[in-house]
Formats: sequence, structure tokens, C-alpha cells
Amino acid sequence: MRAVVQRVTQASVAVGGETAGAIDEPGLLVLVGVTHDDTPDLAAKLAAKLWGLRILDGEKSCSDVGAPLLVISQFTLYADLAKGRRPSWSAAAPGPVAEPLVSAVVQALRELGARVQTGVFGADMKVSLVNDGPVTIIIDLESA
Repeated sequence: MRAVVQRVTQASVAVGGETAGAIDEPGLLVLVGVTHDDTPDLAAKLAAKLWGLRILDGEKSCSDVGAPLLVISQFTLYADLAKGRRPSWSAAAPGPVAEPLVSAVVQALRELGARVQTGVFGADMKVSLVNDGPVTIIIDLESA
């Protein structure tokens, strides 16, 4: 499981011109990619990492200050560019595998007490954000 985490002052995601999810205060925008051997346990581990990640102002975490998260599925995080100029998506899990695991990350965050907004899985999404810092972190978790 892979995530790109950006510290933001605000972020939103729109589908078909309508806002699907938004945060209008400092928090985290999280793009989540899933590969074939990812598990619900790994989703819970990612959620805990995100909730406790100390990258907000003053080295605080979302759990410290109750900051919101906007979580968006992003299969392109598993692009393989080893050959040629056209990415291969073979490392990305198919929708029926990936969607429940992205949902598991969101559910685990909510169970930890997080306020979470989301995109729409598989939709053509338009993401807007104000990156604060800028701070961008890549988290790459592997199944044990």
C-alpha cells in the first residue's frame, strides 16, 4: 500500500462539477494506492500511521489537534515506468480488490476518531489543494 500525503490548508475533490469531499482547514490530503497483495491489516496500519504522522504545524499530528483528512484513491501511484514512455498499471490492484481496501483505510481512520472526507472511487476526479509548506511525504508499506 502506498500513500502520498500532503499537508494542506484546504483541499477538495470534485466529480462531475460537484464537490465530493472537502476540508477547509489545515489537515492532510492523502492519495492512496493499492497493490495486489495488500490486506485489511495493512490498511489499518496505514490509517494509524496517517493519524499519528507529526507533520502539521508545530510537529503535531491529526490525532493531536483533530485535523481533518481528505482521502482519495489513486491507482496511478503504482505506475511502472521501467520500459518506454507509457506507464504500465499492472502493479495496481483492480477495482474489486482496491476499493474495499481504500474504504478500510477510511473506516480505520474514523474508528481512531478522525474526521475524514473522501473522493469517489474510480471516478474522474478534479483535486484542488493548497499545499502548506510545501510538505509532501511518501509512505510505502509492504505486506509482511
